[in-house]
Parts: sequence; C-alpha cells; structure tokens
Amino acid sequence: MKLLTYIYENKEQLGVLNAAENAVIPLSAFGVSYKDMEELAVTMTREEQALIQAAIPEQETQAIPLAEIRLLAPIPRPSRDIMCLGVNFLDHAQESVGVMGKEYGGERKFPIYFAKHVNEAVAPGDPIDGHFDIVTDLDYEVEMAMVIRKDVKGAKAEDAADYIFGYTILNDVSARCIQMRHKQWFRGKSFDGFAPMGPWLVTADEFEFPPKIQLQCFVNGEERQNSNTELYIHNIPYVIEELSYAMRIPAGTIISMGTPAGVGMGHVPPKYLKPGDVVTCTIEGIGTMTNPVK
Repeated sequence: MKLLTYIYENKEQLGVLNAAENAVIPLSAFGVSYKDMEELAVTMTREEQALIQAAIPEQETQAIPLAEIRLLAPIPRPSRDIMCLGVNFLDHAQESVGVMGKEYGGERKFPIYFAKHVNEAVAPGDPIDGHFDIVTDLDYEVEMAMVIRKDVKGAKAEDAADYIFGYTILNDVSARCIQMRHKQWFRGKSFDGFAPMGPWLVTADEFEFPPKIQLQCFVNGEERQNSNTELYIHNIPYVIEELSYAMRIPAGTIISMGTPAGVGMGHVPPKYLKPGDVVTCTIEGIGTMTNPVK
C-alpha cells in the first residue's frame, strides 16, 4: 500500500494511492483519521492496514487525480533527525577514497552513522536549493529510507522486520566542500532543501525482507547510479540490532541506508550539480522522484 501526504483544497491531507497509481483516495474515505504520516506510521495496526488495503477498489469513486493535488514528502517535517549510514556500499566506499581519504576504502567492519537534520523535506517536483553562494560541489545520493513503527531497544536481527512500517526514497543531497571542511557530515548534509523525499511511503508488506530492490539516480536523463539494496555492506537486520543495543530508537524515526557508487564526487572529473540540473531518483517497488536544482 502506497500512502501519500498531499495538499488539496488548501488542506494538508493523507491518502492512499489507487491501483492505477494515477489518483489518491483520501484516508477519510476509509473512516480513519491521523494528524500526519508520522502518527499514522506509529499508530496504524496491521489489521487496520489490511482492511484499508482490501477496501481500495470500492473507494475508487472518491479518488482525486494526482494532477489535481500538490504532492508533499510523505513525512514533510520529521520530528527528529534522520539517522543515516555512510558508505554502506562497497563500490561507493572505493570511489570515496579520492575525496575523503583512504580510510574510507577497503573492508568496512563497522558502519558509519551520522544524523541529517531536516526542517522540512523537499516535495517531489520541488527544487533543491543548492546554496551556491557557499557551496561549490553539490552532490546527489539516491537512498532507500525506512520508517520505524515502534520503539526499538535491544532488538535482535531476526526480529528486525517487526519494527519497520514502510519505505520511501531519500535523496541525501550533500555539500562536499562543507562536509570536508568540518571533517564530519552533519552540516554539509543538513542545509535547508537537502532532503528530497518521496514520492510516497510504501508499507513494508509490499516487499520481501530484507528488500532486494534496484535503486537508480539520473541527472538530466543520464544514469549516474544503478545498484541493488542486496549489496548493502551492513543490511537492515544488522543495523536495527546494532543501533538499538544500547540506545532506544523512537517510533517514527527515519533511517536511511546509504547510497551506491556513481555520486558526483566519484566521477573523473567530478560531476557535481549546478543550477538547472534535474535529478531523478527511482527505487523499484517504491516509485520515482524528480527535483530540479536551483
């Protein structure tokens, strides 16, 4: 089931994508109501989820064409920083050596974790603010992100699937110059406009676990990234167990699992983003999100 946050008749609403994926059915049509997508993800039971899924065909008459709504990021204003994994694909680790240093190449025994602050996630179709007054090397990173459905503390890898509500696409936009200047990644990945997310949130039951799906990124139609989540160095069960061993991960947390090779800094010469570029991120089973750069 694909869940949307959107604006219709000047009101922010939640809805379900119809079977043809060309219209949204308001969640109110199913007799349920949530304040926002984050509340839905941590409150909706699997039984309620199944009932809504089964009722989609009979509610088609209430569907609103996507052309008549303004689509937002599924969780427009995350209540806490996004937890991210760095260099979680071997090929991306190898291409990072030239910019970030040799310590990023080779075997990755332990993951790199960092936080990405998001005041407001960029909606599909909305522009990425490159902050080119201070950014000289703006980069893109297609990633699969997951939303945690309930508090996690001391979880075992074999139980990881029980904690995940759904998945979406995150473009982990990065200012490499700022990232390298500070020798850590928080500021260089947290500027306003650096978190395009969408186009919707897909419930976890739509995928095998852990998902083995293709993810791609295109810039102006040119393929830059193409890989599969099966190639994570540290997979979702590992991450859930390790992160929660001595730290509670609150329900509603977004965890983004890292990007594969092909980012701008990995090319020779580098292919950084510039004003007017168009970035398209696609993940199999989730959808496609396109954002221009300004």
